[in-house]
Amino acid sequence: MPSTIQKKRFFSNFKFPSAYTILFALIAIVALMTWIVPAGQYDRAMNEELGREVPIAGTYQAVESNPQGIVDIFLAPIDGFYDHESYAAAAIDVSLFILVIGGFLGLVTKTGAIDAGIERVMHRLEGREELMIPILMGLFAAGGTIYGMAEESLPFYTLLVPVMLAARFDPVVAAATVLLGAGIGTLGSTINPFATVIASNAAGIPFTDGLTLRVAILIIGWSICVGYVMRYAKMVRADKTKSIVYDKHDENIEHFLGNNSGETMEFTTTRKVILTLFAASFGVMIYGVAVAGWWMAELSAMFLAATIVIGLVAKMSEEELTTSFIDGARDLLGVALIIGIARGIVVIMDRGMITDTLLNSAEDIVTGLSSIMFINVMYWLEVLLSFLVPSTSGLAVLTMPIMAPLADFAGISRELVVTAYQSASGVVNLVTPTSAVVMGGLAIARVPYVRWIKWVAPLLAILTVFIMVALSIGAIL
Repeated sequence: MPSTIQKKRFFSNFKFPSAYTILFALIAIVALMTWIVPAGQYDRAMNEELGREVPIAGTYQAVESNPQGIVDIFLAPIDGFYDHESYAAAAIDVSLFILVIGGFLGLVTKTGAIDAGIERVMHRLEGREELMIPILMGLFAAGGTIYGMAEESLPFYTLLVPVMLAARFDPVVAAATVLLGAGIGTLGSTINPFATVIASNAAGIPFTDGLTLRVAILIIGWSICVGYVMRYAKMVRADKTKSIVYDKHDENIEHFLGNNSGETMEFTTTRKVILTLFAASFGVMIYGVAVAGWWMAELSAMFLAATIVIGLVAKMSEEELTTSFIDGARDLLGVALIIGIARGIVVIMDRGMITDTLLNSAEDIVTGLSSIMFINVMYWLEVLLSFLVPSTSGLAVLTMPIMAPLADFAGISRELVVTAYQSASGVVNLVTPTSAVVMGGLAIARVPYVRWIKWVAPLLAILTVFIMVALSIGAIL
């Protein structure tokens, strides 16, 4: 039998597979299922409100099977980019949009406008440092709800930890300000293209549907997180021994403040204009989708134009502009690839004629459940799946084509299922060890993961209860 040391060595060396491996493995598993699960199909009828055909409950019938082989497995991720029978847009359109917006974000970050803006806010609050917490968490939450701020938040840990230490807080306050701020924004996504837009697209509905409930979750959830962090921050400021990383206090002071040069980034007129253009771009996106009927092609073109305008305002050279854009797009290349791979699962299921069979089984499970019970069961299913697929976009295209039609059977709106998905993913991505944002951010702030879990656990419990109540209210209304 393996010794205790061998077991510890195994678990310390174990690395959870990436989202790509998990999704490709699921493609293979689903292909195997097409040889085992009976094929079947629902009758479908056009839903005028959705503008697409939806399955009719109670019409399921067996059909001839079409098992998928090895060639089909390798074709599935490729076909996933082009197949859009179950979606409002092909994955290749969504993936291109993600790459363009990645380039846009990369160029704006390169100008230093976002960093300078945050530093300006902190300087204005000198002597009232506690107010930095709600203000900064509000800014990060805006990034989360607008564009799913995640990896882009990592540089801010380096910026904020010295500031929080100088204000007599600790690294946990800095880490929580960034991680919980951006995290609650993503949990309460409103126009986030990597969560709400993709999930709504996969569910066959406009992403503006369900916006009121998501705004409520965003605002109340942000308030809960701010209160939790500020309570801890005040406690640490009054008595530094209350810090959960107090044993590392002197070490952290030396590490983060020992070589502090005090240099700040100037908040120039140019950077003010860039931040204005940055915010205006997302305002134009909202108008384009909600009023002008734009979709992925038009949105990609708009952000491409905004990138060029901001580059010119920043007086970048042609080489610097294009390099910054490509570097930003490269950062989100993985997300773009995940879209096609995850849709490959649906391609296999549809071609193997087992999608409706699984829907039929799920229909049997939810039959007789109240709408409140249904949406809460849906939430916990998404929580479990989020641990396996930490990518919000990957989880959206993996689960929404299956979960959303179930809402039709349960008599609730599909946008509530989208809200349940993004809330579940948002909660899990505050703690999951499979997230580079969680592990990377905590490593930068020098906050041990186990201590973070212990500290944030009560907050997760509060958020979970709140979300379940909000979803239940949404199911009633």
